[in-house]
Amino acid sequence: PDVIIEAQFDDNDAEHGQDHLQDTLSDDIKKLSLDTGEKGRAVGVSGVQRTKQDDGPKVNDPNLLPDEFLQRTAKVVFILEKKHSRAATGFIKLLADRNSELFKRCAMFSPVDHRVPRVYVPLADCPPDFVTRPEGYAQNLFICRIVDWKEDCNFATGQLCKSLGQAGEIEPETEGILMEYGVDFSDFSPEALECLPQNLPWVISREELAKRRDLR
Repeated sequence: PDVIIEAQFDDNDAEHGQDHLQDTLSDDIKKLSLDTGEKGRAVGVSGVQRTKQDDGPKVNDPNLLPDEFLQRTAKVVFILEKKHSRAATGFIKLLADRNSELFKRCAMFSPVDHRVPRVYVPLADCPPDFVTRPEGYAQNLFICRIVDWKEDCNFATGQLCKSLGQAGEIEPETEGILMEYGVDFSDFSPEALECLPQNLPWVISREELAKRRDLR
């Protein structure tokens, strides 16, 4: 009863059922109790049997538990490389607490991707009439980029980069995805366009078609 073992339920346990896991835990607890009881009794130099609780191993010693019942823990100490672009598409809304000082300075940005945290954005980045009629922008998609996240704050801070347009339409949704993944979709430079055929309409010649494999 004084032994607590935290177990992780995996696929193998799912096959055998929860009863199998409980039986395994019960067996391990019994083994620990027996080991502790046996090792707690020692024989002295004079041959007299004595019991000393400190001589035996502690039942809550992690070294006595099987590896599958141990939960490894760690702490992030440094970010070597930022894989995410820190940009996300989402919606803006007013803060719930209208009496707070933060309500006068910031709005809440809620990303569409739930893996990205919610972000405080300055009201100066929002549309001018957002505070007076926030319902008018309830279905508008915005691009926000995270710039900081303090250790003592529940939400990150960021800046609104652009208003994409109405949610659900193809062009705003596509532009938001491209910006999230850092894809450059700007116009080609004049130098790049000069490499293309200038005589339009351009068609592939028969000689060129004969040398190529047609994948159309």
